[in-house]
Amino acid sequence: MGKNQHVTPHPEGGWQVKGAGNQRATVRTETQRQAISIAKQIAKSQQSELFIHRQDGRIRGRNSYGNDPFPPKG
Repeated sequence: MGKNQHVTPHPEGGWQVKGAGNQRATVRTETQRQAISIAKQIAKSQQSELFIHRQDGRIRGRNSYGNDPFPPKG
């Protein structure tokens, strides 16, 4: 399982995709939508989690593309 991916606001404007624990962004985009699309591809290929943060840094959503410990029922 790869590193979890985080979509967060970039300090200099726009949005960034960062692997968990990384100092530098993997990619920087103008919109959150672009960052989510890229992060989703990375998370799928690494079978990891995707965390989407709000402008204030709080997590607004997450998706699992790997071994989900709590898979949906039904």
